[in-house]
Amino acid sequence: DNLNSSVYCWTIIYSPDFHNLFFARYWQRSVCGMSSVAGRRRALPSAFPVLDLPLLPIHKHIYEANLRNSNAWCKKYTEFSEKVMEGGGERAIARHTQRNRKLLVRDRLRLLLDDEDFLELSLFAGLGLPYGDIPSAGSMTGIGRINGLWCVFVASDATVKGGTSYPITVKKNLRAQEIAIKNRLPCVYLVDSGGAFLPLQSEIFPDKNHGGRTFYNEAIMSAMKIPQVAVVCGSCTAGGAYMPTMAEEAVMVHRIGTIFLGGPPLVKAATGEEVTPEDLGGARLHAEVSGCVDHFAWEEKEAFDYTRNIISTLNFLLPEEEEETKKRNAEEEPLHSLEELLGLAPKSYNYSLDVKMVVSRLVDGSRFLEFKARYGTSLVTGFAKIHGHLVGILANDGQLSYEATLKGSHFVQLCNQRDVPLLFLQNTAPTAALTLSTKQAEMNSNHLKAQGSMMSAVASASVPKITVVIGGCHGADSYAMCGRAFDPNFLFLWPNAKVSIAPPGHIGSLLPLDGEQEGEQKKQEEELNRMLVEESSAFFSSSRMWDDGVILPQNTRKVLRDVLDIIKQQRYQLSTETLQSIPLRM
Repeated sequence: DNLNSSVYCWTIIYSPDFHNLFFARYWQRSVCGMSSVAGRRRALPSAFPVLDLPLLPIHKHIYEANLRNSNAWCKKYTEFSEKVMEGGGERAIARHTQRNRKLLVRDRLRLLLDDEDFLELSLFAGLGLPYGDIPSAGSMTGIGRINGLWCVFVASDATVKGGTSYPITVKKNLRAQEIAIKNRLPCVYLVDSGGAFLPLQSEIFPDKNHGGRTFYNEAIMSAMKIPQVAVVCGSCTAGGAYMPTMAEEAVMVHRIGTIFLGGPPLVKAATGEEVTPEDLGGARLHAEVSGCVDHFAWEEKEAFDYTRNIISTLNFLLPEEEEETKKRNAEEEPLHSLEELLGLAPKSYNYSLDVKMVVSRLVDGSRFLEFKARYGTSLVTGFAKIHGHLVGILANDGQLSYEATLKGSHFVQLCNQRDVPLLFLQNTAPTAALTLSTKQAEMNSNHLKAQGSMMSAVASASVPKITVVIGGCHGADSYAMCGRAFDPNFLFLWPNAKVSIAPPGHIGSLLPLDGEQEGEQKKQEEELNRMLVEESSAFFSSSRMWDDGVILPQNTRKVLRDVLDIIKQQRYQLSTETLQSIPLRM
């Protein structure tokens, strides 16, 4: 009836800012609606071709050599695992349990988690470092279920150096937080730390990714609506005092838990006053006076009961157990035994068998829909399911050629378009082809451009990425196959894996040719090869946190199942949108 009001309405609708906001909101709500509907629908049926690739007599020589090599590495894996399980040693364990009356870190996790079937991360971190052995970096990290919900845990092991934080401890804890952020996982901190190891303060305190980053991450996670709970079951001294106070909820155990910047010895030195740890920063003080903690527990078991109850209040809606059981029952096992992967793990690049044999022993029913099967054959790409999860697989089957990298770029973008997680099975060639002619130079230039294209596709892909190094991880090909620098959600190594710029015996191709100093060059090459033998091993890499752990080949399918379940869980959080807060001036 009123022309002016009609014009006014039309003006608002076609205002550019309102137009963009309206359609952004409409699109966001539509996507959320589709996601919730998709959660109630079944996946599209598939009948992928079967990869039936049994071991043949022609494979026997290589398979048996690989098997002997894998068994030797598995023996080392067992030895290192036993060493890590000892923690700080018998005396430290006795002092921790008898004098301090605390539970061991693995006993604490038994009370916190639903079961012992959890994914432990970086088990071998801290072994063989320049400043000594720090078993498991003095901190146990991993992902386990609490009330059915996958949660990251960061648990100090006070039997190792009294809970002191070393540079590798900080690195391991930051990686756990990074995994929580990337996969939107709730995080539980079990704090029992004696603060930083002061002689190495220059590697712990000042830089961006040093100790202070822990507290920055806590603030960012809170803003992202990623829940965090802290359980103070030991000492929280100096910088460690901020971890529980910045968590969203904190539980503290009577008598064994303390929070203070400086302990009783420092108080006495500064003021001459004698004070007990309990009076200075015990659970009763912080629960009743300072308010730094939210829940007071008389004993550790009660503290973990509180923590489980806190997790039950989080805003997640998980699938029904019957639905999950039905899905698991419908899964097909691979046609061939997982134990055969031990003989398919290459002793060296020259002992690599057809990578499709590895794929067929990892995926459901050995079913694999290959993509561009006849093009760029040194890279195998295609779709498969692992415990019901659809994944896009890229697996090295030779040196990445020009055609193979173009194919890889195409496939990565295709999976990104369809929101399909990517699984990289990495076994890169030792060295690139030498430039011995003009034609070879032209081919190498084209390969370089294609390689850059694949790297860009991998770096830009927003879907989850999982990398398993099943052989070599060398040179630029390792970047294109989503190495550590390309930020995969998870990266694991098989025990036989080699991680270095070039494998032992191949470093000579990277050295400049100098005919006049051939003797010195040969000596340098021998020294570098000796260094690479030690530094390229999977355990050397894992001890320095260049990966998320060494896994046995026969356990790979189970680890991938857990990782894919973990990645998928963020879909079940009901409220993830971060609202912009209004600044309040005090």
